[in-house]
Amino acid sequence: MWNSAPPRYVGVDQAGATFSDVNLSNSSFGDVNLQGAAFVNVSLAGASLRNADLSNLVIEDAKLDGMRIEGVLVSDLFKAYRAPSGG
Repeated sequence: MWNSAPPRYVGVDQAGATFSDVNLSNSSFGDVNLQGAAFVNVSLAGASLRNADLSNLVIEDAKLDGMRIEGVLVSDLFKAYRAPSGG
């Protein structure tokens, strides 16, 4: 009988791999190195990042509705950043 359990990858080196038209919804990633990776036309809706190194991360042309950083809505941060200073 076919085993329908999701595959597990432990200790695998996939450096330089290309993933296209792949469904990874509800997957879990731990101790993963995505340094220098590119994500194009990706849905991270409902995803969470914890204990992540986001140094030098670039986010462009992204839908940020409801996105929070440390509990603060990013849309509120942008609104405050773009507001004219009261000086």
